[in-house]
Amino acid sequence: MKTRILAAMLAMTAFCTQARAEEFSPAVVFDQGGKFDKSFNEAAYNGAERFKKETGVAYREFEITNEGQREQAMRTLVRRGASVIVAVGFSQTAAVEKVAKDSPKTKFCLIDDKLDAPNVQSVTFKEEEGSFLVGMAAALAAKSGKVGFIGGMDIPLIRNFLTGYEQGVKHVSASDELFVNMTGTTPAAWNDPGRGAELAKSQFARGADVVFAAAGATGLGVLQAAADAGKLAIGVDSNQNHVHPGKVLTSMVKRVDVVVYDCMRTAKDGSWQAGHRVVGLKEDGVGYALDENNRKLVTPEMEAKLEEARKQIIAGSLAVKPYQP
Repeated sequence: MKTRILAAMLAMTAFCTQARAEEFSPAVVFDQGGKFDKSFNEAAYNGAERFKKETGVAYREFEITNEGQREQAMRTLVRRGASVIVAVGFSQTAAVEKVAKDSPKTKFCLIDDKLDAPNVQSVTFKEEEGSFLVGMAAALAAKSGKVGFIGGMDIPLIRNFLTGYEQGVKHVSASDELFVNMTGTTPAAWNDPGRGAELAKSQFARGADVVFAAAGATGLGVLQAAADAGKLAIGVDSNQNHVHPGKVLTSMVKRVDVVVYDCMRTAKDGSWQAGHRVVGLKEDGVGYALDENNRKLVTPEMEAKLEEARKQIIAGSLAVKPYQP
């Protein structure tokens, strides 16, 4: 009798262990700035939350606070049985490359960089296309003929935002003046609202009416400075129009939320594929935000011009050049 009971218990244990092994377990590694940065990381968080809400499947997460945590966090998630790991941000590339090589059964989704590996899906964005449109909006809204740009870490990715923004500004008015500042050269540049505010105040003092902040959580300082000065700011990555309603002209959105959601969804349903994808206006991967918070700031005439340009870019009749180092 005892033998049969023990055998049954062992069989049940084996079944449960197998069931757990076969359970789908997604994970997200957020980059510096935190998942509630109201920008890039938070867009990723929103995508993961959407997946969780629609499927009932919880996800594990880790918020990076220093450079050395990335690889360690990913290896820990692999050991805990993660089926797919979403790595948010280009700075995670080296860690993904190492851990993916050592963990061939785990899927990885790398956002904002390209990586060729059999178990990695990487997604990059045509930031220049969305930035072109908000550059147009800035020039159309600026009465002084002066606009600004504040970037986070001075890297090619942020230079791509600037390149598109400048082309959009000049598309409206070739004589408009553009002020440019980068916050820093280290990852700390993504999370320094005080410095962002200082740079914005300097640009407003020089006559800028509108400043575009492509700087992660640092941009929150730019948005605050604009609201305090009675000027306008442009948000980035997530729709930040609500941060200071009526003071944020628009936001250049990168649909990181959709990318994260799709990564988890396809990994769960079996349609996930490795490889590199590039998404722009045509794929609804970038764009500008228009809602009740900025509706009065974007006139019908402005919107018509932005929509015309958007359609032309998608059709290929209006070329937007990416940043070239």
